[in-house]
Amino acid sequence: MELLLLPMSIWDPFIAIGSAIMQPLYWVVSGILVLAHSLFSPIFGPDNGWTWAFSIMFLTVVIRIALIPLFVKQIKSSRNMQLLQPKVRELQKKHGHDREKLGQETMKLYRENNANPLASCLPLLLQLPIFLALFRVLDGAARGIPRGHWLVVNPDLLNSLNQATIFGARISDTFLKVGFANGITSVHIVTLVLILAMTITLFITQLQLMRKNMPPDALTGPFAQQQKIMLYVFPLIFAVGGINFPVGVLIYWFTSNLWTMGQQFYVIRRNPAPGTPAYDAWEARRKTKGKADVALTAVADPEPAPEVAGPSSTNGQKTSKVVRQQPRPQPKRPQPKKQTRAQRKR
Repeated sequence: MELLLLPMSIWDPFIAIGSAIMQPLYWVVSGILVLAHSLFSPIFGPDNGWTWAFSIMFLTVVIRIALIPLFVKQIKSSRNMQLLQPKVRELQKKHGHDREKLGQETMKLYRENNANPLASCLPLLLQLPIFLALFRVLDGAARGIPRGHWLVVNPDLLNSLNQATIFGARISDTFLKVGFANGITSVHIVTLVLILAMTITLFITQLQLMRKNMPPDALTGPFAQQQKIMLYVFPLIFAVGGINFPVGVLIYWFTSNLWTMGQQFYVIRRNPAPGTPAYDAWEARRKTKGKADVALTAVADPEPAPEVAGPSSTNGQKTSKVVRQQPRPQPKRPQPKKQTRAQRKR
């Protein structure tokens, strides 16, 4: 309690440090938003809400493209973790009585197979600063406070972002800030729709990972329990926390979840983990495609008949004419006549 009663001036240096750390992110977020705004303004108009909505989507796509190498690393690490689960359970049976030894052997197993239990969280953790920066930029726009160099030097854009609406809801408004003094407004409806869409896409992403790209052995044990917790808890956290986010931040998070779902669907379909239902389906498609390719090759390239040149005459002059020679029938081999027993004795 005494710590909470300290003068606010003591916290000023920490606040200043945090602000200094966030300034580069404000610069990047505001720069990409202003750039995208200049691209979509000729289409929708500079003050149209959809101009800012598509600008936020553009920001999301740029960030997700930059995170593709980390996503590939996450997929590889997650696959290694899944395939190592049988060995982890063997270690648990062997060293279950000694937790320290079990931890050492488990980490040794992960190191030898280049598996990192925390790698699956890296893309999410690296997005959090961008998420916070966008939240602060939109929150500042709602308060008339420019955050980010490109909004500071373009005050007209700050006012445009503050007043921009989609379906009657301001992009800078939140579910709780609007309140219910005027009943249910367009902000409440748009926010709930975005929260629902954000939650569904996140749930589908986790579900397709567990059902299609995890071997049966990996569906039991601590790792499987962790996946099940993420399947139900993460969507719940975003659903509850979404009422505190501006509409623009919900657009960002929904677009990011949609990108993740599509990206994971592509990876699972094209490069599934061995021993999973997705891998069996991939093998079946390869076999079907191989049979189809063989059939098409046989139809497109039949064996040509040999051609020979033969003489022909046209108006008394001999010319050379190519005649397609038909294959000669093979003569039947004569079969020996059957002899009687008396003839064979002779």
